[in-house]
Amino acid sequence: MSQSNASELSHLPVKAEQAALEEMPITKHLMVLRNHLFKIVGLILALFFCLLPFANKTYQVLSEPLRAQLPHTSTMIATDVTATFMAPYKLNFFVALFIAMPFILYQIWAFVKPALYEKEKSLALPLLIGSICLFYIGISFAYFVALPSILHFFISVSPETVAPMTDINSYLTFCLKLFLVFGFTFEIPIVTLLLIMIGVVSTQTLVEKRRFIIVGCFFVAMFVTPPDALSMIMLAIPMWMLFEIGLFFGKLIEKRRVSHS
Repeated sequence: MSQSNASELSHLPVKAEQAALEEMPITKHLMVLRNHLFKIVGLILALFFCLLPFANKTYQVLSEPLRAQLPHTSTMIATDVTATFMAPYKLNFFVALFIAMPFILYQIWAFVKPALYEKEKSLALPLLIGSICLFYIGISFAYFVALPSILHFFISVSPETVAPMTDINSYLTFCLKLFLVFGFTFEIPIVTLLLIMIGVVSTQTLVEKRRFIIVGCFFVAMFVTPPDALSMIMLAIPMWMLFEIGLFFGKLIEKRRVSHS
C-alpha cells in the first residue's frame, strides 16, 4: 500500500465523524449541550453544599487583608439584617464556581471538540490549560498583592475623624469584582496568541502599535478598577507585561511557521 493511500485511509474516520456531525439534527446537539450543562450545574451544587460548613471561615479568610489594615477601634459591620447570613453564602457559591472552573471549561471543550480538526485540537488544548492557569494566577495576584495594597491606600487616606467600618456585602462585591478583573486580565497572552494564530494580526503590526496598546492598557485599567491611581497602575502594568509575553510567544510561533514552510 502506498503512503498516499495510507494517509487517505487514516483520514477516513475523521471525515466520517465530521459528516455525522453535519447530519446530526439541531435537537441532538441541544441534548448533548443539556447533558454537559447538567454536569456543570451538578458539580457546582455539590461543591456548594460541601463547602457550606466552611462558609463563615471562608469569609474570614477573604476579609483578612481588610481586618489587618483596620484600626483596633474599627471592625466590619452589616448594614442589612440578612447580610450576616447572605454574604458568606454568596461567597461560598463563587468559591464553588471558581473551583469548578476547570471542569466547566473541560465540558465546553468536550462539547466543541468533535467539530474541530486534528490541528485545531492540538492547538486548543494547550491554550485551554494555559487559560485556566492564568485565570487562577490572576486571582492569586489580586488577593495576595493588589488587594492589600489597595486597602492600605484607601484606609491610610481616610480623615482622622472618620473611623473606617466596611460593610461585609460591599467588601464582598468589591473583592469579587477585583478578582474577576484580574482573572480575565491575565488571559491577555492567550488572546494575543489566538489573534496571531488565526491571522487577525501579525507580530509586526503589534510591535508597530505597541505604544497605543500600552496607552490602552492604562485607559482600560482606569475604568475597571477603583477610582485611585494605585489600582490603575497595579492592573495596567501587569496588562502590559502580559501583552509582551503573548507577543514574545507569538514571534516564536511565526518563526516556526516560516521554518516549516
